[in-house]
Amino acid sequence: MRAITPAKKHHHGNLRPALIKAGLELLEEGGIDALTLRKCAARAGVSHAAPAHHFDGLPGLKQAIATEAFNRFSNHLQEAIDRGEQSARGRLKSICRGYLQFGLTHRGLLNVIFGFDGLAAIANPEGKNEAHAYLILRGVCAPFVPEGTDERVIEAQVWSLIHGFTLLYIAGEFGSPPPDIDIGPFDEVMALLERVGSPPS
Repeated sequence: MRAITPAKKHHHGNLRPALIKAGLELLEEGGIDALTLRKCAARAGVSHAAPAHHFDGLPGLKQAIATEAFNRFSNHLQEAIDRGEQSARGRLKSICRGYLQFGLTHRGLLNVIFGFDGLAAIANPEGKNEAHAYLILRGVCAPFVPEGTDERVIEAQVWSLIHGFTLLYIAGEFGSPPPDIDIGPFDEVMALLERVGSPPS
C-alpha cells in the first residue's frame, strides 16, 4: 500500500516584500482602487489571509507600499542627478529630467503617488515635507534661493513646472506615444528654469 503523503503547505519565505511588490504592480496597472488585500495575496501566490500576519489590514499594507513607492521615486531622482552635469544648474535640469523619465516609465505609479487620495497622503499623513524626494528637490533648489526669499517659493516653481510638464507629456499632449526626451520639447521648456535666477558665484 502506498503511503499517503501529507499535502504540502504553500510557504513564501519573503512574503512581506512580495506583497509590497504585488501592490506596486496593481497600482501601476489599475490605480489606487485596484489595491486590495485579496488581490495582493493572489498575485503573491498566497492565501487571502496571509497578509494579516505582516500588515495591520489594508491601511498597513498601503503604508508599506507608499514608503516603497517613494523610495523608488527618490532613488530615481538621485540617480538622475548623479549621472548629470554637477553644476548647480546642471543638477537642477537633471532632477527635472529624472522626474520626466520616471513619469514615462512608471506613469501609473506617478499618478497614484500624487493623485487625489493617493500615496502622498498615505506616506506623509501630517502634510510635512520631510519625504526623501522633497529633500532631494530642496537640496537642488537651494543655490537658487535669493536672500530673504522663502525657499518653498523656488521649490514650488520648479516642482510645478516639471510636474505639470510631465503630466502633459505622458498624456500625449506632445505626441502619442510621447516622443523621446532627447527629441521632444524638454530642453525648450526647461529653459524656463532660467527664471529662478542664478546661484551666487
